[in-house]
Amino acid sequence: MEVLLSELKEATERVSGLVAAMKSYAQLDRASLQSVDVAEGIDSTLVMLGQKLGDGVTVIRDDAADVPPIEAHPAELNQVWTNIIDNAIDAMDGHGTLRVSTRANPEYVVVEIADTGPGMPAEVQARAFEAFYTTKDVGKGTGLGLDIARRIIVERHHGQITIDSQPGETIIRVQLPRPADR
Repeated sequence: MEVLLSELKEATERVSGLVAAMKSYAQLDRASLQSVDVAEGIDSTLVMLGQKLGDGVTVIRDDAADVPPIEAHPAELNQVWTNIIDNAIDAMDGHGTLRVSTRANPEYVVVEIADTGPGMPAEVQARAFEAFYTTKDVGKGTGLGLDIARRIIVERHHGQITIDSQPGETIIRVQLPRPADR
């Protein structure tokens, strides 16, 4: 009986953790524009994509301690993280290393999401943010993920999104403006 109660407690804690992550990810209880901890949104996204990460992807987090909150639409940023991380997992075919880092400089909060996939040729990088452009097989991708990410970062949050890629590593770099008074 004691073992069953222990297992029940553990299962309840896991479900509670998933519900909290889902609530944070969906941002259902928050206003549109608010103070956002970028690393917290990425954490929630990684929990939501946990099944897809599986055992083949090693996640390395590198979050600087001095990253300030920013004014943003958290649900939209979570959509950006989801699209970029999902693409990275696909690029690695479910096996490799996903590195996610956050840091701050005087103007921006910078998020880098890097994967150890095959890399993107220059011609793919040049078109990656175009609507409906995809390198995925039919039925696997819509070609909207990075276009949506670009619109959210550039048009809605006045930031920047860039790609640096070479064989064996692709880095998507997102820069979001820091509040002027921080």
